[in-house]
Amino acid sequence: MTARPEPVRGAATTAGSPQVRAGLRTRLRAFAGTSLALALLVAMSAALAAAYPRAVDRYEDAGLRRAIEQASPERTTVQVDAPPPWTDTVAEMESALRVGPLAEVRAEVLATAKAPLVADPAQSSYGVRTTVALAASESWLPQPAGLPARLMLAAQQDLAAHSRISAGRLPRTSGRPVTAATELVEAAVTRDTARTLNIRVGSVIHVPGSERAPLAVRVTGIVVPRAPAGAYWSTQPVLRTPALGRLPGSAIADVHWLGGLLLAPDAGPALLGTPGRPHRYWQVAPDIAALNGRDLDRLASAVAAFESGPGVQRLRAVVESRLEAQTNLDGVLTDHAALRAGITPLLLVAAVGTASLAVIVLAMAGGVAADRRRAELTLLRARGASLPGLGLRLLAETAVMAVPAGALGLTAALLALPGARSAPAVAASLAVTLLACAALPLRAVVAHRTVRMHDGRADLASVRPSRRRTVAEVTVLVIASGAVLVLRRQGSGSTALVAAAPLLTGVVAALLLARLHPLPLRALSRAATRMRGPVVPLSLAQVARTPGFAVLPLLALLTALTTAAFGGSVLAGVTAARDRAALLAVGADGRIETPTGTLPRTLPDRVRGLPGLRDMTRASITGEAKPEGGTQPVPLAGVDPDGYAELSHRTGLGQFDAASLRRRDTGTAAGTDPPLPALASPRVAEEYGTGPYAVLLPDGTSVSVRIVLVLTTTPAVPGGDFLIVDRAGLPRSAARTTTLLLSGDTLDGRALRAAVRGSTATSVRLRAEERARHVDSPLQSGAERLFGAAVAAGAGYAVLVLLLTVLRTAPERGALLARLRTMGMSRSQGRRLLILTALPQAFLATAGGLLTGWAGMHLLSPGVDLTTVALASSATDDAATLRTDPLSLALPALTVLLLAVAVPACQAWWVSRRGSVRELRMGDR
Repeated sequence: MTARPEPVRGAATTAGSPQVRAGLRTRLRAFAGTSLALALLVAMSAALAAAYPRAVDRYEDAGLRRAIEQASPERTTVQVDAPPPWTDTVAEMESALRVGPLAEVRAEVLATAKAPLVADPAQSSYGVRTTVALAASESWLPQPAGLPARLMLAAQQDLAAHSRISAGRLPRTSGRPVTAATELVEAAVTRDTARTLNIRVGSVIHVPGSERAPLAVRVTGIVVPRAPAGAYWSTQPVLRTPALGRLPGSAIADVHWLGGLLLAPDAGPALLGTPGRPHRYWQVAPDIAALNGRDLDRLASAVAAFESGPGVQRLRAVVESRLEAQTNLDGVLTDHAALRAGITPLLLVAAVGTASLAVIVLAMAGGVAADRRRAELTLLRARGASLPGLGLRLLAETAVMAVPAGALGLTAALLALPGARSAPAVAASLAVTLLACAALPLRAVVAHRTVRMHDGRADLASVRPSRRRTVAEVTVLVIASGAVLVLRRQGSGSTALVAAAPLLTGVVAALLLARLHPLPLRALSRAATRMRGPVVPLSLAQVARTPGFAVLPLLALLTALTTAAFGGSVLAGVTAARDRAALLAVGADGRIETPTGTLPRTLPDRVRGLPGLRDMTRASITGEAKPEGGTQPVPLAGVDPDGYAELSHRTGLGQFDAASLRRRDTGTAAGTDPPLPALASPRVAEEYGTGPYAVLLPDGTSVSVRIVLVLTTTPAVPGGDFLIVDRAGLPRSAARTTTLLLSGDTLDGRALRAAVRGSTATSVRLRAEERARHVDSPLQSGAERLFGAAVAAGAGYAVLVLLLTVLRTAPERGALLARLRTMGMSRSQGRRLLILTALPQAFLATAGGLLTGWAGMHLLSPGVDLTTVALASSATDDAATLRTDPLSLALPALTVLLLAVAVPACQAWWVSRRGSVRELRMGDR
């Protein structure tokens, strides 16, 4: 008796059974190309997902460290000081200022700095210093205004470790301990101090004593700082480099030199015998390398606790009740937090857009695989396979390739971007891998939850949207409208929902286009029935019979185009803002000027022969012109009207007609010269009127001017108020050239500086260099790179969407074309048929992408401020707003259209090359 075959049971269809393992090997060998394509997609997506949080971490860490490095240690160091303690005897007070007690307190101070505020012990100095500069009685010290030099005396520890000896030796004390009555101590000075104050080894400087004879300080050595920019030397920069100072209430010209003397480490008690009010001090320098951007809030809290919270209270209880701690590090952190707050929402927009594209593409990949295996899965269900068993089998098949690919992508991201947190990267790549593994099983389980022999017809032109779909579309529309409204009202830093506003705008457009798609199809189908050729009717019929053709691919393409348009517009807006700011700062492509005196007469001829120079405009600028009746000086520039008018038109700064500025030769009835026509800023015109009135020049002469035109900007005077007149009407002494405004796209800064070398106080500024200066923080450059990566990733995913769309229906289109070829259709007709079949979807995506991107930019631009990303300082009158970039809007859309035409054409060529018989046989398998 023949045994009856057992049906395939769900319980036996598990990932661990030998039959399934054998089936996995067979399927991987049979579909090696598809499996490798899935692995490549998962690896790329996992690498991008893991790279984003690590890149953000790296940029934030670098930005925070750069912000603290650029701020002087005088601002970023926590400075703790305390006066000598109240004691019964002077000896006890002297004991508190010796090395041992100071070192013990230093350990307490460093321990007060709590993570993430990590102290750098090597740069954290301590010792005793005078808080009041002492006047030196030596007449050989320089006295610029006849006032004696003043000196700060400091017994700073670890001098030998932070300097090298240039001459002499380091200071030391004699065998007896230094006291308040000591008459002579030794000191060292830095090379800058010695050069500026004429100090040599062996020099003796006397400073006043307090109820005793003056304290003599003998200089025994000249030292050179090992790290002059470090906190050890720069927290109190006067110890390193002398500076000119003024006493409170003195005149501006009454200046004196202020320098520092470095005493021996254990000579601090000697300062008690001076009127310098000595204080003990401990300076806590932050370890910049240990700071992380993600700890910015905790770091600000740690600084506040140290400066005015539990930390300083503990030190007052242990050391001295009058102890004080102060720092400007909190201000530096606040400025950096404002910069990060302006950049983070924009990065979130790019991240959400790219992540949504990755999700859509992975879901489409699972959908394409499920559609290609529909017959196989239907057969398995008909033979008794359960849904859980079928899902586990497909999950195992996908996981065999997706899990190693995800691990490979994660490893690549970790190796490419070291020095950042790994947990967010692992979580992101794991999410991508799980989505890739679950897309095919979930799609198959949903499609085959009911056993069917065949599916019903789902023509796009005849299916009516369900009520659930209508409710979902209305819900998404309300959410998108709310996100856009919030963004317009609150700006780019409002909520996470705002980051999804460009994405939701694309979703709404995709749903609307998908719903409106059947209407033109019906009209075109009716019109095509009257046409004589078969290509157009067949293409419309093929599009109408494609189930769900316009939903997910259209959504992905619109999202990709919207993300690309947003990212491209951000990059274009940043570039335009920097160009504008650089132009406003320089006034032209290049600028050569001297603040005092005039430029050499031969300089224009030397500059004119340099390569890259297209044109040059001379100007005579003075900042000390005073209008009649005014108290404040106004910058006045004398220019050549023709050349300057051409420059203003070329730069777009204060355009005017040269005839309006040109001097008239006719005199007045009284025989005097007529007033000079002048261009003025709005404030000057409002305060002094249009004139005519006299303007007093610095050399004592005057000219009469009459304002003929009010301009907000002008090339010769960047920013502020101005008066622009014809040079020919100025006195000869005031018409000398002080500024050259250069035009040229390829100006060579090195050649220009070589040409002006030897000219006193002459500066060269280039527009290109000024533009580069605005990339002030790694946060700004990192945001630009991430936006560029988002645009590139969006373009790549858009191409994948087109390929997946083609792969989804490639067998059916190939079989259709082969059958039509056997019925007499030519190759050109077949090529046109496939192109016209793909054209409605591509045209919808292109038109929808253009409209969605344009509408999204106009809706979102009022709430997006690019100033923090574009400029080094947000204190500018011209805010960098988001504007639609036509190239970023049109180029991706046209690329999608061209690819949508090229891919079907290539498929038609491939099908015709393979032959109709072979294609039909493959389709019948």
